[in-house]
Amino acid sequence: MIVVTTENIPGYRVVEVKGTTFGLIVRARGIGGDIMAGLRSLVGGEIKEYTVLLEDARKQALDRMIKNATAMGANAVVMCRYDSGNMGNMGEVVAYGTAVVVEQV
Repeated sequence: MIVVTTENIPGYRVVEVKGTTFGLIVRARGIGGDIMAGLRSLVGGEIKEYTVLLEDARKQALDRMIKNATAMGANAVVMCRYDSGNMGNMGEVVAYGTAVVVEQV
């Protein structure tokens, strides 16, 4: 599966647009991670517990988006983007783009 943030893929042409594809994940840290993150926030610097959480969530959202695009019959995703937000103590990450069928030119 080719995934790009651009509208076009060099050396390929879009032969069919399948539609919007996305992958969504909502994650929360446990109480221990929240306590450690809270302590780290007092002294400043990177809060590694949340960095790891968000990196994993981003990878899972991308994997889910690719699985969705594959189920739609696509072999590529163009205009891939990420968005994130918070709901209480939970973090949401969504990867989305346009599922397409491409062929080499």
